[in-house]
Amino acid sequence: MTTSDLDELLATSAAWAGQDPDPQTATELQSLILRVRSGDAAAESELRDRFSGPLAFGTAGLRAELGAGPNRMNRVVVRRAAAGVAAHVLELAAGAYVPRAVVGFDARHNSRIFAEETAAIFTAAGLQTFLMPSELPTPVLAYAIRALECEVGIMVTASHNPPQDNGYKVYLGGRAVEEDARGVQIVAPHDAGIAAHIDAVDDIGDVELATGGWTVLPENIETDYVASVSALTDPALTDRDLRIVLTPLHGVGGRTALSVLATAGFDDVTVVERQAHPDPDFPTVAFPNPEEPGALDLALETAARVDADLVIANDPDADRVALAAREPSTGAWRMLRGDEVGTLLGLHLAARVTGADSTRAGLDSPVVFANSIVSSRLLGSIARASGIEHVATLTGFKWIARVHDLSFGYEEALGYCVAPELVRDKDGISAALLLAELAATTRAGGRTLFDLLDDAYLVHGVHASDQLSVRVDSLDLLGVMMTGLRQDPPSSLAQSPVRVAEDLADGSTQLPPTDGLLYLTEDATRVIIRPSGTEPKLKCYLETVEPVGSRADLAGAKDTARRRLETVKADVARALGL
Repeated sequence: MTTSDLDELLATSAAWAGQDPDPQTATELQSLILRVRSGDAAAESELRDRFSGPLAFGTAGLRAELGAGPNRMNRVVVRRAAAGVAAHVLELAAGAYVPRAVVGFDARHNSRIFAEETAAIFTAAGLQTFLMPSELPTPVLAYAIRALECEVGIMVTASHNPPQDNGYKVYLGGRAVEEDARGVQIVAPHDAGIAAHIDAVDDIGDVELATGGWTVLPENIETDYVASVSALTDPALTDRDLRIVLTPLHGVGGRTALSVLATAGFDDVTVVERQAHPDPDFPTVAFPNPEEPGALDLALETAARVDADLVIANDPDADRVALAAREPSTGAWRMLRGDEVGTLLGLHLAARVTGADSTRAGLDSPVVFANSIVSSRLLGSIARASGIEHVATLTGFKWIARVHDLSFGYEEALGYCVAPELVRDKDGISAALLLAELAATTRAGGRTLFDLLDDAYLVHGVHASDQLSVRVDSLDLLGVMMTGLRQDPPSSLAQSPVRVAEDLADGSTQLPPTDGLLYLTEDATRVIIRPSGTEPKLKCYLETVEPVGSRADLAGAKDTARRRLETVKADVARALGL
């Protein structure tokens, strides 16, 4: 960087610090500037990164590390985002109505103030605005959007990201979008429309904040959600004899999840004490994601101590859920894979549709199951066998949740939508309730959740899935790796010839274009490779299918499927040059 370039960076940084309404980040930035002026090379690199460009607003909204500068999450960035969202929603209304908005927040650092300032900006812009009464889970905000018939919903959360991060999730609803998209996260062209309005904010001082006028919702928004979700259980399935260990992983879902379970009759629930209360520093986990190694250690220790039947773990904003149970063959606790949980919920909900309780499930109305293309194909087989339509979508609930006539949808990353009429998004609390119901009913019949999975494998074949994730230091490397695969794709995987090699960037009649590659071999092995939408990772989703002749052949089929999966993983790694 030349002297003039550095002088320009320092001037830009000083101007930012001068307009920053947050004394903490302004002081932090001024300190960084002083270090740069003293010749600190590390400080210069840090400052350059913070001002490398504005934080990109997309269909995932905003998510980044907290700190000063346009490439971080802070009050300046949030004020610009709120102004952009308000302008876009008013543009959609075109003067025909006054848009309604609801704003929620979790317990992460700065979440409350980001939410309060958003409410103040929305109100000043002319939106009728509701603010959540306290730190509540994302599913409660998603519920409120539909319950209050709001045109826009904002959730301030970074979900299961590290503690130094925060984020800004945007939903549209009400009169702003078509019926299937009401209460769903944004997709194109709304992301570009909001981004354009954000870019049009030249001076943060021009963004007006009202001093009042928004409505703080009463606490019964949470109790309404609890009552609605707890009513999802089947009154014919009365067995509630189940000992549950629950962990909210220091997030905001604990109180709500406990209330839902208790209202539905599950009162033998032990909460992991050291993870029971919201803590933005997540002190007992290296990474507050139930999928990460070690995240469930305390929950499994508690389960062994209290002789539990089931472990339920929500991520910090409770839109995801993980499940662990004892495997009958070993007696050891094991966390189920996301696809396994999706299969169990699919079996449970398909049985409602086709069984004696089909009138309650609404057999006279269309029933559609959906999951993302990177999730297991087993749900599609279960749906077709039950006479249920199945749809495969792009990755993310912004796609799954807008499927027409959706009844159940999931993605392998622990996201499940079991009641789209209530929450048009993934909901780790309602899913946890139905999983508890299924576990209790299965236990009462002398069987286990693993037995149910085996039943599905006997009919549809063993579906074994895994992932290979490649973390990179530079996002540019993701493009290099994808280009390499496009130029030199694998010809076989686990010694089975590739018969379909599809570039998902081309799109199709079923799917809009996305950056991804799909390979399907003659023996039905499938590999999908795509860059992560939220992290600097290349993600490879692997699945093999092994037919099963009889229950006696089941163990052997599982071993064969797993061995083939390991070979596929090695082949994909080689194709990526790892």
